[in-house]
Amino acid sequence: MAEETVRLARYAAGLRYEDLPAEVVACAKDCIADTVAAAICGSALPWSAIVIAYAERTGPNGNSRILGRGSLVQAPAAALANGALAHAFELDSLTRPGAGAHPGATVLPPALAVAQQVGASGRQLIAAFVAGNEVMIRIGRATGHTNEARGFHAPGTTGPFGAAVACGHLLGLDAGRMTNALGIAGSLCGGLLEFANGDGGMVKRLHLGRASEAGVLAASLAEAGFAGPRTALEGKFGFLRVFCSEFDESELTKGLGQDFVVQSTVLKRYPIHATAHAAVKAVRGLQARHGFAGGEIESITVSGTQRMVERHAIAEPGDLMLAQYSIPFCVALALYREARDPESFDESALADPQIRALCRRVRVVPEADGATVAITLVDGRRLEERAEGGMLEPGELGDKFTRLTRAAIGETAAARLLARLQRLETEPNLDWIGAG
Repeated sequence: MAEETVRLARYAAGLRYEDLPAEVVACAKDCIADTVAAAICGSALPWSAIVIAYAERTGPNGNSRILGRGSLVQAPAAALANGALAHAFELDSLTRPGAGAHPGATVLPPALAVAQQVGASGRQLIAAFVAGNEVMIRIGRATGHTNEARGFHAPGTTGPFGAAVACGHLLGLDAGRMTNALGIAGSLCGGLLEFANGDGGMVKRLHLGRASEAGVLAASLAEAGFAGPRTALEGKFGFLRVFCSEFDESELTKGLGQDFVVQSTVLKRYPIHATAHAAVKAVRGLQARHGFAGGEIESITVSGTQRMVERHAIAEPGDLMLAQYSIPFCVALALYREARDPESFDESALADPQIRALCRRVRVVPEADGATVAITLVDGRRLEERAEGGMLEPGELGDKFTRLTRAAIGETAAARLLARLQRLETEPNLDWIGAG
């Protein structure tokens, strides 16, 4: 073992805003703005209301805001709520290549909560956000996604580490205490994938809230002198060996101090699981070019990875969470509704007989040579397209931000908020984020 936990902690504790290239700062600010918008949108959902009420009841008299609500609570309660809100409707960021890590929803909520608690600046928040993700994404890459193969929801297991680092950075932890924060975080990981088997989908949103909350707990205890194992990641009974069936320990420190892996962050265009984005983009492109309606389709075949086939070929989703998790449902909905709008994914869509009927005519099959979408129309035509990309492109963040926040704050206020978030490094304090 090469003391990977200690090395990560030492790096994270020493990282400063001045160390960050301009493109890394820009990436971080985009992800922060995207996460704020996702949480504001998520705050209006019924399952979010339950979490918000709990946070307000158990964490009053604090200085940290619940996004979309504006109420002030203690930092752990704000982190719990905002983490759940940011992931409340499949809108938050991820990475490409995938690492089982959600850079926005597990790192911004705890970092923002602590930043508002201690009166940190925009530059301090950005540096903490990057530090948390540099550690968390590397841990995710080391897992090779095999924690999910064992039945864990990956961001619930990688998230506490990134959250702990971001919070520890804002609390000024030195390398020793940052090591303790990571050691404590290792005992706070969790989140089961059982929701994917048909019910209880609300718990998926909670996994990112709990990861966020865990980071505040781990860093706060470490600040006070509480200790955790110095080998929490690489040890005999450490995270990788306990949670993963296979892993690559070298990924923990690969390129550390040279490559900024936070730049692998991608932002979602659609409020759906990441595995469906490319297929949805492809069918929307085919429909735009060829002008067919959903009712003119005889069948659709989506080819992709074995993971897509095993987990996301859900022909009869029983609730909205599973509908967003289902490639057939997302593809079918995109041919009848505007897939970029969260409002399109509601109970009426779940009950729509046309969407349901087309969903049953979508097959997901394994393909070793890459993903494609093939549509057969009732008139016999067969249309095919490579299924690639689908994530937000440069210049599209403003449109997404407005779509997610206009119902809550209006388009004018949305534009002002985004502009301010995009110059976050100039802000001396952050108490305005979430204030209204």
